[in-house]
Amino acid sequence: MQRKFIYISCLFAMILTMMLSSCKVTYGFNGASIDYSKTKTITIADFPNRSSYVWGPMAPMFNTQLKDVFASHTHLQQVKRNGDLDISGEITQYTQRNKSVSSEGYSAQTALAMTVNVRFVNRKDHSQDFEQQFTSTKTYETTQSLNQVQEELVTEMVKDLTDQIFNATVANW
Repeated sequence: MQRKFIYISCLFAMILTMMLSSCKVTYGFNGASIDYSKTKTITIADFPNRSSYVWGPMAPMFNTQLKDVFASHTHLQQVKRNGDLDISGEITQYTQRNKSVSSEGYSAQTALAMTVNVRFVNRKDHSQDFEQQFTSTKTYETTQSLNQVQEELVTEMVKDLTDQIFNATVANW
């Protein structure tokens, strides 16, 4: 009886080992779904600021963050031109507007918005190419001046925009 139990246990262990070794499970917690056997490089052009209202540090912050997101969340090599993936575009809007009014009839909150136009080319699969605008908006109390909150809000908007672009280009959600 014990010999039969050992035999069945060994048989079960062999079958289980064969099943597990034939399966390949990969987990990616960054959301990227890239076939690295086909796609190895990416070109990310600097986005110029073409909005009518300009805050000097905004474009360099955006460009650095966009390149950093792809460097830290993918294994793609960034090249200056002719990458398997190509991202280019421009910052098209940087605006503020009144968002809410107080009971006294004055502006209580102001919305700050940033919009970028993105052109994406996938040289390995042109069906994924697109041109699209992405917008991020943050709100601040009108009791604060834009100068007081601008760096923090632009940093948040840049992070939001680069995450949107990352998801639209390589996450395939």
